[in-house]
Amino acid sequence: MNAPLKHTSDITDAEESLAQQEAQSVLDSKSATEVAMQNTLLTPRFYTTDFDEMDAIDVTPVREDWDKLIAQMVSDPNKGHFKKNEDWDHVDWENMEPGLKKEFIDFLISSCTAEFSGCVLYKEMKRRGNNKDITQLFQLMARDEARHAGFINDALREAGVAVNLGFLTQKKKYTYFRPKFIYYATYLSEKIGYARYITIFRHLQEHPEHRFHPIFKWFEEWCNDEFSHGEAFALLMKTDPKLTSGFNVYWIKFFLTAVYSTMYVRDHQRPAFHAALGVDPDWYAHEVFTKTSKLSEQIFPITLDIDHPRWQSGLERMQKANADLAKATEEGRFLAKIGAQVRAVSAFVSLITIPARKHKVPASTRLEPAY
Repeated sequence: MNAPLKHTSDITDAEESLAQQEAQSVLDSKSATEVAMQNTLLTPRFYTTDFDEMDAIDVTPVREDWDKLIAQMVSDPNKGHFKKNEDWDHVDWENMEPGLKKEFIDFLISSCTAEFSGCVLYKEMKRRGNNKDITQLFQLMARDEARHAGFINDALREAGVAVNLGFLTQKKKYTYFRPKFIYYATYLSEKIGYARYITIFRHLQEHPEHRFHPIFKWFEEWCNDEFSHGEAFALLMKTDPKLTSGFNVYWIKFFLTAVYSTMYVRDHQRPAFHAALGVDPDWYAHEVFTKTSKLSEQIFPITLDIDHPRWQSGLERMQKANADLAKATEEGRFLAKIGAQVRAVSAFVSLITIPARKHKVPASTRLEPAY
């Protein structure tokens, strides 16, 4: 008799977790996988990079903080956490309001794809590197992201859909980013992920009547994994002062603006989802931007001026242009599509040209989750 499969929440090796999820792929949904396969400005991407350059990183300048972070991650506080238990309430998918159901499934697929894209990148670094410090870190982060993706897929299967993660690994288009761009983008992705999840978790603690699905109960531990991963990328950037000074500050501003504006536009595509949570998307965006900006002061020498008069209006213009672009694309109206693209670029230029707020980066990079 075959031994029973371990749950993904108990697996400590990303390769084993992915192999198990591939074995389950016969149950997975073609439609969900097709959504995850999409490559647009708003969908999560799979990345590849110069792994030799990353393998050459010397963490000696941050050794004390590095060893503390690695020890915390090795202790694996969330092992066994990401699986259904007695706190997992029954979900009435059949009678869920159709608009909410569509948007929530889209949210879960997008989240699963984002978590899995991190797993794929981190797993590849672990596989191709020889630097013990770096490969150990990426093995630990791949472990966490594989658990998160597996947990979301468990939730999707209840709705009769799931993402074929093995198929994604083989077939989804990969985008090449130089290592420093990986640092900026992934650091912000992890920190804004923490800010998003903890904001929803705290809101639902105060308003449990809006917790329409049990997965939100797991957001606190989930976002603490995201926080730790962000800490790791902050330390990686700390090893080379050039990454956060000189011309690279302009790249930091670009990635801050791109990540914030993408989140704003994507969230405004899900009005029923946010209404069910009892959350105003504009309030939520400002809360998340405020938290992320405060956190990013640990390593970035600038933050965006999210209170500037042009900020909110620029986001709204970008959101409207994106909605018009989607409609024009669907209807095959070429000139309207070009016009919407021009308006989106104009809105982004308006946002990125807002003067940034400068500050002195603290000597100690490490933070603890406090929100």
